[in-house]
Amino acid sequence: MILLLLSFSMKAQQILTLEECYSLVNENYPLTRQTDLLKNKTDLEISVLEKAKLPEVDLNAQATYQSEVLQLPQFPNSSIEPLNKDQYRATLDVNQLIYNGGSIDANSKLKMAELETQQQMVAVNLYQLKNRINQSYFSILLLQEQKNLLVLKQNQLRSQIDEVKTGVKFGAILPASEKVLEAENLKVSQQLSQVNFDRKIAINNLSALINNEISQDVILLKPEFPFLFTGNFSRPELQYFDLQNKQIESSKEVISRSNLPKVYGFAQAGYGNPGLNMLDNSFQDFYMIGLKANWNVFDWGKTKIQKEALSVSQEIVNTEKETFQLNTEMQLKEADYEISKIEALIEADNEIIILREKVLKSATSQLKNGVITSSEYLTEFNSLYESMIGQKLHEIQLDLAKANYKVLRGENNNK
Repeated sequence: MILLLLSFSMKAQQILTLEECYSLVNENYPLTRQTDLLKNKTDLEISVLEKAKLPEVDLNAQATYQSEVLQLPQFPNSSIEPLNKDQYRATLDVNQLIYNGGSIDANSKLKMAELETQQQMVAVNLYQLKNRINQSYFSILLLQEQKNLLVLKQNQLRSQIDEVKTGVKFGAILPASEKVLEAENLKVSQQLSQVNFDRKIAINNLSALINNEISQDVILLKPEFPFLFTGNFSRPELQYFDLQNKQIESSKEVISRSNLPKVYGFAQAGYGNPGLNMLDNSFQDFYMIGLKANWNVFDWGKTKIQKEALSVSQEIVNTEKETFQLNTEMQLKEADYEISKIEALIEADNEIIILREKVLKSATSQLKNGVITSSEYLTEFNSLYESMIGQKLHEIQLDLAKANYKVLRGENNNK
């Protein structure tokens, strides 16, 4: 029956893990929406580029009056009328791109490369939120452990107060000893209130970060770190640098194709006075079809210079990548040292607690027999719990250091 009740109580309470927080921030953080927005923006831009493959249709109209017109020699008995100085024309012009060296496809490819780079930058920014999640998550865990220890401390203290009351009743212990222990009990209650308040603030901060409601009675599970990967690290920033280089290569291709020949087909249909026959001084309809080509065969080395500038940009990206790798390797060494240091502190904590428990056991017996005062007892009592709190602090610091180590290395960076 007790096990069933405990199981029901656990289900009623919200349980949260560190990995769930990582997933929630990737789902709910406002920055996440940029991924789809960037995709929609790129689709629209590529759609605009593709429109260049469709015919371009223009409707033009003009009416002019000119001071001079073409004059023909006057021959005897000639029936050619002089041209009107007022002229009128309306045309429908159609231009169709036939070949442009693949420039449109190259620009579309560049847009996709830009999209991948921008989306990866969003992934990098979201990944960097993991450090903030770690800080909030383990702060709550520490407060959770502190609360458990304070409750345990208060229960033991109340049990000791009951024993002291019995000793005072039979005259074995001075009445003042009871008051000292009760004052300490009130102090622990005060500490519990402070921890509960701090925990509430920390939970609200984590809730805002993952943009998800977290109940105040939430139970955060301690993550397990059976081993830490020590091979090559894999951070989203590395992929971002690679995508930047890919984007630069696409830019080079766009520049190369921009100088290839371009071929267009065109057609024109119109109505005007005069028409194509300039000697016919009347309104006529007319049409014209043809091909035209354009090829910039010499650009004074402009293409070469542009490509060289892009190559320099690639070198800049490569130096940024090398710098990032170097700094990350240094941080990993520091993090590894920090983990080893905390593990050594925890080993010392265990030995200190064992000794403190023995000292407190002796002090408890001495207090019952009236050998020491309650103040002297409290000194040993508080020393034990300070050591236990210190141990929990180091344990949480160790888990935080391991979590930061994994984030720094980039393990499970897709989560």
